[in-house]
Amino acid sequence: MTYSSEAAQEKRRSFLDPRTKLALVIVLALFVLGGLGGEMMEPIKRVLSVLPFLMLLAERQWKRFFRGLLMLGVGYGLLFVMPYLHGVLNFLALMCGGILTRFVVTIVMGEYLIATTTVSEFISAMERLHMPQAITIPMSVMFRLFPTIVEEWRAIRRAMGMRGIRLGGNRAGEVLEYQMVPMMTSSVRIGEELSASALTRGLGSPVRRTNICRIGFRVQDGILLLLCAATFASWLLELCGVKLW
Repeated sequence: MTYSSEAAQEKRRSFLDPRTKLALVIVLALFVLGGLGGEMMEPIKRVLSVLPFLMLLAERQWKRFFRGLLMLGVGYGLLFVMPYLHGVLNFLALMCGGILTRFVVTIVMGEYLIATTTVSEFISAMERLHMPQAITIPMSVMFRLFPTIVEEWRAIRRAMGMRGIRLGGNRAGEVLEYQMVPMMTSSVRIGEELSASALTRGLGSPVRRTNICRIGFRVQDGILLLLCAATFASWLLELCGVKLW
């Protein structure tokens, strides 16, 4: 079995440990998406906003990198032209630009986490963190749920497109019935099947599972974890009245 060899495991190994990715997702969700710290944390937020794109470059995820960069560029572009607009257009540019600049960075980080982490690696990381199975099992199912739903959506769209049921087609009015309804029923079925598959593989067993995937902290993990810790430390110091810049 190729995956069981040490060389194959090292080749498949991600640039970051799953625990480091989770820490980055939490930090980005709190400070970039949630706006924790306000304007006083703005310099750190700019640094954090760059990290997901650097991670995508390190993993050679070119499509996700350029797609996220495009969406972020659109967001900052809207904020740039906002002062020159008036009325409703000014409000729409502010709203859409604010949403994109906050949401895109965190979404890109979450997409990077799911795309570069296998279920086995994630479960192994959760076990090392001593997370209860009530948290580990639903999150491990989630790792397969979203990619499977995307594939199912593409299959439904192709099938309906061959029958002329698509936006801009002769039967555009039937898109909701023949695309959205099958997608919702398929999502329920996919969730049930993935849950059953997880339990079949012994995720609900009281006996500790073994795995052959390799995870562990390396130099880059230490640097990024220190950055996460420094972000929280900076926020606490600012709360205490210490001016860092």
